Amino acid sequence: MFKIKKDNIFKNYFDRKTIKIIMSLAIPVIIENILQVLLGTTDTYFAGKLNSNAIAGVGVTNLIMNIYIAFFTAVGIGTTTIVSRNIGLNQPDTAANAVKQSIILTVGISLIIGIISYIFAKPILTILGVKPEVLIYALPYFKTIAVPSVFLCLMLVLSSALRGAGDTKTPMVVTMIANLINIVLDYILIFGFYNFKGLGILGGGLATTISRIIASIILLITLSKGKTVIKLNGIRKWKIDKKLLLSISKIGIPAGVEKLIMRFGQLVYGSIIIDLGTSSYVAHNVAGTIESYSYLPAMGFGIAAATLVGNNLGANKPEESKKYALVSNFLSTILMVIMGIFFFITAPYLAALFTKDKEVQQLVVSVLRIIALFQPFLSLTMVISSSLQGAGDTKFPMYSTFIGIWGIRVVLGYLFAIIFKWGLVGIWLAYSFDITIRGIMLLLRFLNDKWKYIEFN
Repeated sequence: MFKIKKDNIFKNYFDRKTIKIIMSLAIPVIIENILQVLLGTTDTYFAGKLNSNAIAGVGVTNLIMNIYIAFFTAVGIGTTTIVSRNIGLNQPDTAANAVKQSIILTVGISLIIGIISYIFAKPILTILGVKPEVLIYALPYFKTIAVPSVFLCLMLVLSSALRGAGDTKTPMVVTMIANLINIVLDYILIFGFYNFKGLGILGGGLATTISRIIASIILLITLSKGKTVIKLNGIRKWKIDKKLLLSISKIGIPAGVEKLIMRFGQLVYGSIIIDLGTSSYVAHNVAGTIESYSYLPAMGFGIAAATLVGNNLGANKPEESKKYALVSNFLSTILMVIMGIFFFITAPYLAALFTKDKEVQQLVVSVLRIIALFQPFLSLTMVISSSLQGAGDTKFPMYSTFIGIWGIRVVLGYLFAIIFKWGLVGIWLAYSFDITIRGIMLLLRFLNDKWKYIEFN
């Protein structure tokens, strides 16, 4: 009797059609995210060819950019949720209008951020405790990345809109193009070519920004020409829709606050790591760069889950939404466990790819092996959180992030790293406790089914 029930559950959830639909959305996103991470890895790799201070300069810039991205992500999540729900309701015009409102909102936000970054670049970096030898590299890189952040903003929001409509392939292709451009320009602008002497770390920032400009243009053209279910219908027909802006903000603001909570927390324990010394900070950035590949499956399956949850809730199929979310997490977990095993075994070789410093290598190896053990919980944290956000439940992930980052990661990070004198290893042990507890909290929230009844139109 029990066996029949179990078989039925497996058959209902893990049928070929379900897996095929999820994979068709997730795989292009995973590939896109691999390329996105490679975009950042390229700058870190080439910076490493200059010296360790250049790597630190890139790392501290990324810390600040992650805070900026929180604002852009807020709009992106609101866009994905509204678009996917309206596609499920078979209302493509409303979905297209939501994209227009998102672009208006996000361009305004990013222009303000760009101006602030230009005026206060040095004070922002100094407040973080960046040392003079690192500031030489961080300042030019930060200005070339942060001031024109409007293009990063457009990339994120336009890609979110396409994914919400079920088109994950276009963002993948555009990111691939941007990545290739960045790699070529990184080498030319950093080190020079023929009679051009190169610009050092400044060239790395310019290469990234140019690639983002080109990507934004391609995405805008794609949406303007109506090659997907969404068509923007030209710029002349655009006007502010207060109701849609409110809906996007209602969903996006808690998601944005969640990201800000996370990023400010990262700044706090990032400053703890800086105090541990340059070797620890460089190792942290190298390990973080490598680790970012491990959560790519969760990002891909999370976006697939968010899209499918939104689509099916719009079509009044809440049980289908639940099925897609749980199966997405299951598939993500399998891939992430495999990644964890790979990290654990190859940690010394991965560390050696980024630095020749033996002290840094040893720290990187220790961190990577901690990361490897907690992959299932990282999958839960990302996929289930995305599923809740796809349903419009963005407040609970915000609360759980606050508890996890500030109540666990920052407090335990200080305790382990400074009081117990475990150094960088203590920071990453605190990180592991955070994702474990937060993953369990999010799963319990999802299983209580309250997200099925959220209204935001």
